[in-house]
Amino acid sequence: MLYTIAVILIVLWILGLVTSATMGGFIHLLLVVAVIILLVRLIQGRRVL
Repeated sequence: MLYTIAVILIVLWILGLVTSATMGGFIHLLLVVAVIILLVRLIQGRRVL
């Protein structure tokens, strides 16, 4: 499930870079949050995918 969310966020991030600056900032924030969650899960030793 986390993998699916990460893929969706990456697609939205790319769309945000192409379409508008304001939405792009929001997507960048969501992408950073997704990466932080991924790193925390890796450090804790839980399954990521």
